[in-house]
Parts: sequence; C-alpha cells; structure tokens
Amino acid sequence: MLRLERITHENLDDILALDVNEHQKDFVADNARSIIEAYIAVSHGGNAFAFGVFDGDTAVGFVMIGYGTDDEWTDPPQIAKNSYNIWRLMIDKSFQGKGIGKGALKLALDFIKTFPCGKAELCWVSYKPDNTAAKELYRSFGFTQTGEYDGGEVIAVKKLQGEEK
Repeated sequence: MLRLERITHENLDDILALDVNEHQKDFVADNARSIIEAYIAVSHGGNAFAFGVFDGDTAVGFVMIGYGTDDEWTDPPQIAKNSYNIWRLMIDKSFQGKGIGKGALKLALDFIKTFPCGKAELCWVSYKPDNTAAKELYRSFGFTQTGEYDGGEVIAVKKLQGEEK
C-alpha cells in the first residue's frame, strides 16, 4: 500500500539511494539536494515538508511540499505567496511506469488539503517545458499552465477551493 512517510534517521539512506533514469536527471534535483533545500527554507522562515514515498516497506520515491516563500528565496513567482506547491516529485527508475507517480501525487494533494500551514486557494507546480511526463501527470489532476515561468520552468496551478477533507 502506497503511503507518505516523513524523512527520519531510519529511512534517510533509503531515500538518498533513490534515483531517476539518466535522461531524467535534468528534470528533478537529487533527493539530497532537495532535503537540504527543505532545511534551508525552514531555517529561513519558510515551510517545507519532505516525504519518502513507500510501497509497503520499500522506498519508491520522494515528494516535497512547500508553502509560501522564505527569506532566502530571491525573486519568487507571485503564485508562491500564500499558496502550496509540490516542490519535488520523483519516482525511482526501478518503479516508474507502475502508477506510483499518480498515487504519490494523490497522497501529496491529500496532505495539502489538510492545510497544515493554513487555508490557501491554490496549489502550484513547476517543471521543465520538455518534461512531457510531468506535464501530463499534473494535467490529469487538474493543473493548468499559467503562461508564467519560475527559473525557466513552466508553472501550472490547481484550485484547492472546496477541497477540504
């Protein structure tokens, strides 16, 4: 059964061992960098939630959720203020193509809908323009491109109104 698990000393090595295919390495930062970025965000007044994606006892992916901005983020997109975002989503190369990405995204959105940092109208994502798999995954969950970019990545948004648990 697929679930999100907070990063702990017990599961850290499993999360750090996850990797994507070589042609996907430009699409997502490695998990070590992501965990460090979460720490930086939190230590500078931001909000970040780093989770391992587990299927039973096996680590199969990583997801990181953010809210708002922090003091270190220079030139954030306007959408970032008072909105949730799916900052990172990766599925290990050994587990891709099995629907785990869809399951992990649903779990991430379920977590967001608990509004752990307070109510928000929108959730946003950003991805490289040539990452067609990400574009289709997010589109299938109702994310629509805004025409804006964050550091060269396409921004897509989803309304959260009326989606409280």
